Amino acid sequence: MTQKLNIIVGSTRPGRVGPIFAKWFTDFAREHGKFEPVLVDIAEFDLPLFDEPKHPRLGQYENAHTRRWSQVIAEGDAFVFVTPEYNYFIPAPLVNAITYLSTEWNYKPAGFLSYGGVSGGLRAVESAKPLLNTVKVVPIPEGVPVPNYPQLLVDGEFKPNDLITAGAKTMLDELDRWAGALKALRPQAKAAAAA
Repeated sequence: MTQKLNIIVGSTRPGRVGPIFAKWFTDFAREHGKFEPVLVDIAEFDLPLFDEPKHPRLGQYENAHTRRWSQVIAEGDAFVFVTPEYNYFIPAPLVNAITYLSTEWNYKPAGFLSYGGVSGGLRAVESAKPLLNTVKVVPIPEGVPVPNYPQLLVDGEFKPNDLITAGAKTMLDELDRWAGALKALRPQAKAAAAA
């Protein structure tokens, strides 16, 4: 059975380029063949600032937007966050989206396709890792930074260089290994949470 890879667009601002990178990565992951890629754009979920009255670990959601978000994240076996760097940090909507849930994230690996200026968004990636650790996501070291990204956008499409495509392949290989290894922990964690 092919594992699901949720490719999550982390920016919601008007004029964002995240969907361009996410579309490219979705196609690349499909060709790679180890995952069923699912493009997930948090902008389509219209998540307000966290508005659930009960703690996410209880899974007792009162809002339709939360239940919909929960279902999509629960179905994923691994994640790739497509994120820009805003003030050396991930976008606030991505922080909010992660905060909405708890157990749906547990024991799944994550990689990043980050983009920005000279750092390629790597400072944002590092800012995200402690947050992901708190919801028991395993951020892997392999990633795909895209420095000075406007140079690689041609007529509204992402044209990666060889270094970026090699990095994407390596990240997908590692996500596949981690997703397989962590999958065994998820039923145990669900049983413990229900007890």
